[in-house]
Amino acid sequence: MNAGLSIFHNSHDLYYRNPFGAVPIDTKITIRLEIYCHEFPKYVTLRTWKYNTQEERINMYLVKDDGYKKVYQVELTSPPRPGLLWYYFIVNIEGNTYYYGNNDNNYGGLGKVYKYEPPSYQITVYKKNLHTPNWFKESVMYQIFVDRFYNGHHEGRLLYSKTKCFIYNNWDEAPYYRKDPETGKIVCYDFFGGNLLGVLKKLPYLKKLGINIIYFNPIFESPSNHKYDTSDYKKIDPMFGDNKLFKDLCSKAKDLGISIILDGVFSHTGSDSIYFNKEGNYPEIGAYQSKNSPYYPWYKFYNWPEEYECWWGIDTLPNVNEMEPSYQNFIIYDKDSVLKYWMKTGIKGWRLDVVDELPGAFVKRLRKEMKKIDPEAVLIGEVWEDASNKISYGEMREYLLGDELDSVMNYPLRNIIIDFLLGNKSTNEVHRTLMSLFENYPHEHFYSTMNLLDSHDVPRILTVLGEAPPEESLLEEERGCYKLPPMKRQLALKRLKLASLFQMTFPGVPCIYYGDEAEMEGYGDPHCRGTYPWGKENKDLLEWYKKIISIRNRYDVLKTGQWIPLNPQMDFYGYIRLIDNGKDIFGQEKENNTAVVLFNRSSREKLDITIDVGKWCQEKLVDILNHKQIYLDNGRINLSLEPLEGKLLLQYTN
Repeated sequence: MNAGLSIFHNSHDLYYRNPFGAVPIDTKITIRLEIYCHEFPKYVTLRTWKYNTQEERINMYLVKDDGYKKVYQVELTSPPRPGLLWYYFIVNIEGNTYYYGNNDNNYGGLGKVYKYEPPSYQITVYKKNLHTPNWFKESVMYQIFVDRFYNGHHEGRLLYSKTKCFIYNNWDEAPYYRKDPETGKIVCYDFFGGNLLGVLKKLPYLKKLGINIIYFNPIFESPSNHKYDTSDYKKIDPMFGDNKLFKDLCSKAKDLGISIILDGVFSHTGSDSIYFNKEGNYPEIGAYQSKNSPYYPWYKFYNWPEEYECWWGIDTLPNVNEMEPSYQNFIIYDKDSVLKYWMKTGIKGWRLDVVDELPGAFVKRLRKEMKKIDPEAVLIGEVWEDASNKISYGEMREYLLGDELDSVMNYPLRNIIIDFLLGNKSTNEVHRTLMSLFENYPHEHFYSTMNLLDSHDVPRILTVLGEAPPEESLLEEERGCYKLPPMKRQLALKRLKLASLFQMTFPGVPCIYYGDEAEMEGYGDPHCRGTYPWGKENKDLLEWYKKIISIRNRYDVLKTGQWIPLNPQMDFYGYIRLIDNGKDIFGQEKENNTAVVLFNRSSREKLDITIDVGKWCQEKLVDILNHKQIYLDNGRINLSLEPLEGKLLLQYTN
């Protein structure tokens, strides 16, 4: 590049792109580019790309000339229908063409100059009047894997016993898959006896913890403990209870202010099901048994009946054709469809398993019908990446554009928190990854993401934060019995308090995986699916969770206040949450307040920090975790953060 030339654009700065981030359709956007050079460019062009097919090159015009510094500007209007709008810049000077685009990590913000076509900046364009339920944004979730939560029957007796299953006599044993040594297939599922009566009896515990939503892993009849191989979509698994008990559970939970969300597994069924019936365990004629079965059109057979399309090649999980009308009627449209049947019991929404394997049209139709039943119901999708630009099976998904999902599982945030606390990334890179999500997600979605630290599909957060040996370095038996040594556990517990403080003060809906609040450990499946240690909880950690959940529930500023990141420094990261002028970020009337959240991730060094918060705070703040007052010095906070300490400061009010 010409030694005297530099080019500059920052999509996170309103001077260079206004408005910031995702925008509704038909929104005017101002984009600026700074060029530092003595010569005038022959041309400066904004190259845009929309709907994956339509390219447009727009000439930018000079709006400022200070001799060496030149500012070029263009005003455009976001497309008339939802989608992603991409852009980069083309500059021609003295016969040389330069490109300015997104950075190598596609984080947005500061880009760089390229000699070839660069990565593009993204603008998410969503439908007007996009809305996700406010009650959901203000909630705290709790995920329950029913078999491992609590057995509500006296003496731990089982409601029902299945064939090819192993029942533990000791609740505290480690889960273990019994597999065929030659094929690797599971030949026997293990069960501990947790059931819905147990959940019902523990509702007071969840209420005291501060929970507003229970998200259940699948609870419909199936042969496995995990229930992702559905046998009957309209029947509670008899090991968990029955449909009447579930309805009672929904009613009593509602009385306590707790909503229920179910796991919908609609991309595949079990082979041992009413619909496929490979094992012949049901009186209905399944697709495996006859081409005349009403369920035969649901499945794709290569060579009926033995060769068929399966989920990830697992023959006990035959895929369904979600666009088959009879299947859509059964799940969505029939008077007594699966969707309507369970909504009538009182549930408040669904989490869609492997939503990236469901056609977008199916998701849109399910959501539309769900909203007819209950406009305030929520639809959550299992997405592991940035959901705004997810490509699945060659298709750009439309999860966050207004017609599909209300929320997604925020695995990216989980990864960011882990990388921050373990020092895997600099605090500056942590900040940039957070800003990327903030930029790409509509506010309605950024504030309704399901913010989890772990789940049934990943290692327990305590195990990760304790820097346990890599899972692949241990034998299966070693993984099952591994526990962090005392010093590592203490380190992990300190980090978990920081992680949960982050989780409870960051925009989105915190979700606690059952037992995290009790000091549960475990590698990946099945070890992350152990039993809740009733009576053996870490009391200090449990009280910590009650405290920070209570704080989140008490202060609206931590739910729907603005999020304003502070400049990262070494091992320090922090942000401000703000409600001013009597309204939150969605225009709801809320009490004015300011929260300042600060983290020191170092396990060895104390940090002395000075932060100017005079723009948002006056006179004094309250260190709400330690019940101390912090007085400002000319608008500045001067304080120390001990190793692995987090602080939550709230604007002092009389």
